Amino acid sequence: MKIPANIKKIAVLACIFFLVSTATGCRMPMNEDGTIKLIELSTTFSETMQNESFFAALLVWPMAQFLNRATPIMGVGAAIAVLTILVNALLMVFTIRSQIAQQQMQNIQPQLEKIQRKYEGKTDDASRMRQANEMQALYKKYNINPFGTILITFLQFPILISMYHAVQRAAVIKSTPFLGMDLNVSPMAGFRTGNFMYIILFIVMAGSQFLSMQLPQWLAKKKAEEEAAKHHRRPEVSSQQSQMQTMQYSMLLMICMFGLMWPAAMSVYWAIHSLVTVAKTLLVQKIIANKQA
Repeated sequence: MKIPANIKKIAVLACIFFLVSTATGCRMPMNEDGTIKLIELSTTFSETMQNESFFAALLVWPMAQFLNRATPIMGVGAAIAVLTILVNALLMVFTIRSQIAQQQMQNIQPQLEKIQRKYEGKTDDASRMRQANEMQALYKKYNINPFGTILITFLQFPILISMYHAVQRAAVIKSTPFLGMDLNVSPMAGFRTGNFMYIILFIVMAGSQFLSMQLPQWLAKKKAEEEAAKHHRRPEVSSQQSQMQTMQYSMLLMICMFGLMWPAAMSVYWAIHSLVTVAKTLLVQKIIANKQA
């Protein structure tokens, strides 16, 4: 069975991410007794740089210290929310063009596939050249740099890893309850205690993750229907949509499995991160609509 090109790309990127994270020392630091090494208020930048890694000192330490200092003032949920929003806002400043291109690429996917079907089976140089020119003209029409979409992927990954570490290593987070939940406890263990808040947290996390994954496809489908209505034709359907759906459901299942086992603090972060992603998607779509108008 032939593996679709987009699945191959995701597999390659996943392998690269694994190798990069392993090579840069992104593993969670552990104490001799097997517990996670916490970052206390007294933990200094130089101490982290000397005893751990460049990654931990520059990214994890400042995030963990923000959580340590903000949690007593505004509560653990608000502290995680504010940090997530600040980090995503800063990241968006540098990746806004890539995010717009990424969403535009999804919007024009049916048109790209139409060009590919037009030259399917034609392997001569002239046909390949015409196909490349037509695809390039489509990119130019929508002002898309297809290679620019890679930037956001490689920038988001270390930020995501550092947030994952910071939420689990901030000492104050570990000692502060949230809505009656011990954030050191996994949702699975919380279920067994009979505290229904763990169940609600898990449902919110899974629901917000599903929404953040599906929203770009819903917007792209709506855009295709609007364009088709303007020209009095049926909307073009992307053949990759079902493949993307399968991959997204597999990813959602994997995240839910992790969500049962990791500390509840990570579920709080993941739910907030997903909701922020939804807000970013809507903002980028608004920017695209304004530019086209």
